[in-house]
Amino acid sequence: MKLAVYSLKKIFFQGDAEAVNCKTASGEITVLDHHRPLISILTSGTIKIIDNEKKEHYIPVGSGFLEVNPENQVRLLVNE
Repeated sequence: MKLAVYSLKKIFFQGDAEAVNCKTASGEITVLDHHRPLISILTSGTIKIIDNEKKEHYIPVGSGFLEVNPENQVRLLVNE
C-alpha cells in the first residue's frame, strides 16, 4: 500500500508499506494491503509502520486523522 504520514510541519513517512498500526477512537487497529475504506480519528500513542523491506518505523503522535481509500492508499495527518 502507499502510505503517507505527515503533520502541518513535516513528512514523517512517505512510501510503500506492508502494515501500519495505530490507536483510533474505536481502539487499536492494523491496516494491511487492500484494507476496506475507512476514516477515523487518531488518539495519543505511537504509530508503528512496517515498510516493504520489513523495517519498523515508530512515530509518536498526540492526535490526528486516518484515511484509507479504495485505491490502496493510506494517509495519516497527525499532531506531534
